[in-house]
Amino acid sequence: MKEKTFGKKIAFAAADILGGGSFNIINFLYTGFLVLAVGLSPYYAGLIILLARIWDAVIDPIMGYISDKTKSRWGKRRVYLIFVSPLLVISLYLLFYPYNFEQEILKVIACLASYLLFTTVQSAIMVPYYSLGSEISSDYHERASYNSVRLGFSIFASIICVAVPGLIISSFEDQSIGYQVMSLTFGVIFAVSTMITGIFAKEEIITEPTKAKFNFKDLLKPLKLKSYRQYLYLFLVVQMCMAIMSGLFFFYIDFYITKTATFNGSTTSVGLISAALMFGMQIVALPFYLKTIEKFGKTFTYRLGAFIWIIVALILLLVPQDLNQVWIIYLLAALMGFGISGPGLIPHTMFGDVVDAGQLVFEERLDGQMGGFTNFVNQISQAIGLALSMFILGLAGFVESDLTNPPLNPSQPENALLAIKLIMSLAPLLLMTIGIIVSHRYKIDAQMQKEIRLAIKDSTNIDELVKAL
Repeated sequence: MKEKTFGKKIAFAAADILGGGSFNIINFLYTGFLVLAVGLSPYYAGLIILLARIWDAVIDPIMGYISDKTKSRWGKRRVYLIFVSPLLVISLYLLFYPYNFEQEILKVIACLASYLLFTTVQSAIMVPYYSLGSEISSDYHERASYNSVRLGFSIFASIICVAVPGLIISSFEDQSIGYQVMSLTFGVIFAVSTMITGIFAKEEIITEPTKAKFNFKDLLKPLKLKSYRQYLYLFLVVQMCMAIMSGLFFFYIDFYITKTATFNGSTTSVGLISAALMFGMQIVALPFYLKTIEKFGKTFTYRLGAFIWIIVALILLLVPQDLNQVWIIYLLAALMGFGISGPGLIPHTMFGDVVDAGQLVFEERLDGQMGGFTNFVNQISQAIGLALSMFILGLAGFVESDLTNPPLNPSQPENALLAIKLIMSLAPLLLMTIGIIVSHRYKIDAQMQKEIRLAIKDSTNIDELVKAL
């Protein structure tokens, strides 16, 4: 029985190779690709990211609503993972296609259209997959186990997708070919892993499709649930902070620390090793945080990781430019990864509990709507964070590439370097402090979740629980 459960956990986690892998390919590499490889200004790069994320945010709740109403032999969610996954190959290829039009506005249009296509395909997969996370098991601690395996796959994919794409690209003399080979390679990997989840990760909780007609007001229905709003705050500050820091991570290493950046969209070995250590430590820390959840609860675990993340980020203020002792950067990257792992894990383990609460309050299960609206807010917050960061760099005088005459060792003005350092250091302090405050108000623990599940089955003590939720 344990072997069967373990196999199911692996199958369930496989689709988050797309979630973690594509997240890091885009957040770590795409801003650099736009600014340093395609040759767009930071303003246009920020605008493309903002518009694409807004589009993604708009379609996510709609996709959640559609999956809630879906009825098929492959369930409400898995059907989309099976049949949409092949489109990942095409959309990722176009996303990193190195458009080389003479007019900058044509580059902007082409890059934006490619990003819109990719986000549409990704949304059609990840929103149902995120909802599947609440249906895969009904047990409080078993859900945490499923989602820790899932997060482990996601983080491992993150490591691979930080290091390997750059190696593939740089292995070709013509890097335009390198980008195409890289995107096709990972497009196939993402498609296959997603299909594995769709075929083999069968849900435990099976409910009938919702029957209500489409209404934009219904998309906001989850917000009536206090515990869902609190969960949403906890999730979005983590995601927004990770998006900002990952988008500027290589800028910080290559321009501020080593000052060895080149305008070809690649990064240095220091950047790759630092990223690998940061994400590797997130995997190493997962068993520690799972034990902490069992002993002290989910909200305590969230706060513990957030405090570590904030402290390490503030230490970056003390790191000088052109640092020779790169081991200090490696150590800080590992410590930051250890901190990120806690608040990165917890919202994933909370989602099913919040959906259970919603089922009790609304008298129907809204996995898709809650997952869709979560992604809506998540994408908007990430877009604002990344776009604002790029706009600040533009205002600070960051110099984009000139593809007709790229310097081998470009330097950036002091204002741009200062902006990079301040954003990397202060974003965790501002955002994770919000998460820490909200975590004290979130009430669903193991005992309450057990009471919620009993109330759903037996209709007992409903009024008291609904009031608390």
